Amino acid sequence: MKNKFLSLIIAIVAMFRVNAQNSDTKVILITLDGFRWQELFTGADSLLIGNKDYVHKADMLKEAFWGDTPTERREALLPFIWGQVEEMGQIHGNRTLGNKVDLTNSMWFSYPGYNEILTGTADDKNIRSNDKIPNPNTTILERYNNTPEGKGKVAAFGSWDVFPFIVNEERSGVPVNAGFEKATENLNSREEFLNELQDQIPSPWGTVRLDAFTHHYALEHMKKEHPKLVFISYGETDDFAHDGDYQSYLKSAHNTDTLIKDLWDFTQQDDFYKDQTVFLITTDHGRGTEPLDTWRSHGNDINGAGSVWMIAFGKDIGPKGEVKQSGQLYSNQIASTILKILDMPISKEVKGKPMKL
Repeated sequence: MKNKFLSLIIAIVAMFRVNAQNSDTKVILITLDGFRWQELFTGADSLLIGNKDYVHKADMLKEAFWGDTPTERREALLPFIWGQVEEMGQIHGNRTLGNKVDLTNSMWFSYPGYNEILTGTADDKNIRSNDKIPNPNTTILERYNNTPEGKGKVAAFGSWDVFPFIVNEERSGVPVNAGFEKATENLNSREEFLNELQDQIPSPWGTVRLDAFTHHYALEHMKKEHPKLVFISYGETDDFAHDGDYQSYLKSAHNTDTLIKDLWDFTQQDDFYKDQTVFLITTDHGRGTEPLDTWRSHGNDINGAGSVWMIAFGKDIGPKGEVKQSGQLYSNQIASTILKILDMPISKEVKGKPMKL
């Protein structure tokens, strides 16, 4: 009887430790809008990097990002992902190896893609455009914000000005800083400077700001408020691709790699995040490859635009590196995976099954 009682006590203590670990876990979800799996896994495209229609200084671009092999090219383009993340985490979606990640929505453009990532369910009935319509679906950001553990500990940052609607900021209560919005509460000196600078540096686009502002607004908020669940969406890669500017597309991807490293380095120096943070990185859609000019586009009429990728690293993530086994993952699994990491119930509205990380 004494042994049974002792075993019960040990089991309760073990369960408490697991729950305590889960309650301490933080998640940073990052997206690179419209960044192709081809550049992620093979680096600069040989058919585009010297093409005068899409590159205006080919020699300089090749010096920065070209190499004789796909491995050399991807390491030059994304040194943090292929230099550090590959060693400590997982990289899924190299279709040349039979490892696939796909969207489940049939639209293959941004709002449907982000809805799928953030809610765990494709909604082809209601989400059929990029219009600024409040999302009728509940995101994981809202779900977590409605819990005692997550209340006031969720934040979203995006370069695209549609994110307040995708997250449904008004209903969810999740603060969203996106588009050309400024920081507004309890400002520190860096946020005041960012607010001033954002007015002085014009963006090439009317609905998307430069990613540096999105990044530093997010970083300053994390330093001050220490949210447990953070969503950050970098947007430049998609817009430079739409512009047909492959040179800027590659430079932006390279810069975003640096920004992600900056976030990782911060979390490893901050007591709140250190050794307690999971990074999940993906994209909202792919792009075309054939015909060549379809690299600029996406949508369900563009072959390959439903093909995406995923990266995971941080707390308790198995270091599998580039996953080379054939397999199939879907974007709708990200939401359920985050709910599982945060030890939250996965409701019936969330269709995708958690990934085994």
